Amino acid sequence: MSYKCTDSHASPPNNHSGTDVSYLYYQYIRMQERVLHIDQGKIIRGRATILHDVHLDMVPGEFLYLIGKTGSGKSSLIKALYGEWPWESGTVQLAGFNLIGLPRKKIHKLRRQLGIIFQDFFLLRERTVFENLDFVLQSTGWRSQKERLARISKVLEETQLSAYGFRYPAELSGGEQQRLAIARALLNEPKLLLADEPAGNLDPETSDEITRLIRNLARHRQTAVLFATHDYRLIERFPSPILHCAEGQLKRVDTIPI
Repeated sequence: MSYKCTDSHASPPNNHSGTDVSYLYYQYIRMQERVLHIDQGKIIRGRATILHDVHLDMVPGEFLYLIGKTGSGKSSLIKALYGEWPWESGTVQLAGFNLIGLPRKKIHKLRRQLGIIFQDFFLLRERTVFENLDFVLQSTGWRSQKERLARISKVLEETQLSAYGFRYPAELSGGEQQRLAIARALLNEPKLLLADEPAGNLDPETSDEITRLIRNLARHRQTAVLFATHDYRLIERFPSPILHCAEGQLKRVDTIPI
């Protein structure tokens, strides 16, 4: 059995040839707008090569699934993109940063251009929804209380949490806690959203809700999204282009064998 997954948003014009003007224009625009560019990227941990010869471009608003078996390199790729792990070699440009040899002192600036959503919510349990978000803004240099309030109100509205600002995480359902994690990831208007199994701890109905929300936010905000998942049911329900990690390589695929 297999799922065929396509998304017209990320596809070039049909029936192109090497000299087709519309196709060349598409390629030109894609190169100009890209948020992420990786060419011959390589990730090594210790003596082990995790991924090699990685080629990947992403543009604003593009939504890509990232799949692969446990240990295939999905989480390693995400960690390398947000600066937790270094790139060994290649060309890696992300949101205006060169990640090859990026100094540790600049990683916090890189992360301000990213939104990161994990399977575990990592919320501050002793702080309210509003305080969780305000803590992030203050930590990333937002000094104006008026501007912080406006930004928090905006992301709470986008994630349907406007009525929950004074609740604590323990008073929220699992889906509401993940929506709070998404709101947190959106605070600094990220160029790229990295979602590492964001629906992994949720029931199917709530998983659908969270996936739909992230896809809609990507489209409306023109934010690129890399969405790692083991749940092929989500890919069937919400088709988009797929990246497959296997045998140390990352490849775009049209179908997923199950």
